[in-house]
Amino acid sequence: MTKIVYIGNDLAGKTRYRTSHEMLTDLLSEAGFEVVSVSDKKNKALRLADMLRAVIRHWNAEYFLIDTYSTKNFYYALIISRILRAGKKKYIPILRGGNLPGRLKKNPRFSRMIFAHAYRNVAPSAYLLRIFRQAGFDVDFIPNTLDLDKYPFKERSRLGPRLLWVRAFARHYRPCNAIRVLQLLKNIYPEARLCMVGPDKDGSLDEAKDLAEKLDVAEQVIFTGALEQSEWHRLSEDYDIFINTTDVDNTPVSVIEAMALGLPVVSTRAGGLPDLIRHEHDGLLVPLNDPEAMTDAVIRYIENPGWTRKIAHNARKKVEEFDWKKVKMLWKNILK
Repeated sequence: MTKIVYIGNDLAGKTRYRTSHEMLTDLLSEAGFEVVSVSDKKNKALRLADMLRAVIRHWNAEYFLIDTYSTKNFYYALIISRILRAGKKKYIPILRGGNLPGRLKKNPRFSRMIFAHAYRNVAPSAYLLRIFRQAGFDVDFIPNTLDLDKYPFKERSRLGPRLLWVRAFARHYRPCNAIRVLQLLKNIYPEARLCMVGPDKDGSLDEAKDLAEKLDVAEQVIFTGALEQSEWHRLSEDYDIFINTTDVDNTPVSVIEAMALGLPVVSTRAGGLPDLIRHEHDGLLVPLNDPEAMTDAVIRYIENPGWTRKIAHNARKKVEEFDWKKVKMLWKNILK
């Protein structure tokens, strides 16, 4: 059995927020690989120490997958990859960070240390595939994946101003803009409501709650905190439109999941979103930090239900390309 050490932020068990890391770990295991997953430590220093211990303890593994982000976690990938290169081990960075193009420009030397010597680099989005190839790196495209059998498509025959937002509460995801969209929507649809699902990362949850009070929409917002994947999937049946307000992004799994579940999506044009969503075909795209434009897009969905249903069906068809039955073969081609 091929042994893999998968290094990243395996925090789902502590946050109830199912991550790409956890999903891929489970799917690779089901596909017959022996997968060791690290780390579940929330403290950054302890997490790095846990990752290093796992590398040493499982030095005999055939492959080391490394979730690679654009923030401070970038340095986990740098440190681990240097150790693995020195030991002539096969490591595969998975390009997760929406702002990795910025990291390529800011730290070109460190970037070369990680990506130029990797066994393979894997991009989950066409956006990062294009950027990294332009920068001269060899990259394989393997999209974020879903087991579509677990995503029942709901036909929404009647659309209302019921919005769903699913993301970690962090400032670069602009959760407060979802509150502003609700306030603008309320001027036209007094019954409008919003559900926001996700864990707090940097105090943004309290900021969103304070803004809801200030804009007099607090009674129309539900903050659930982090939910299990199955819980927010059930919850999604009570909502009609999915909004994604982020400033920085790659190919977010929550948006792919919304498309699979039949929720028409309005998203900003951040990062890899234009590579995921074809505007006016399988979703709507709006400028960054523009609640007015996002509100207009939501209204457009509500006022054109037949067209919106077509959008939702097109989106489901698109994400069928991300089904594990297809993506599994791409991973097997690399993890020979």
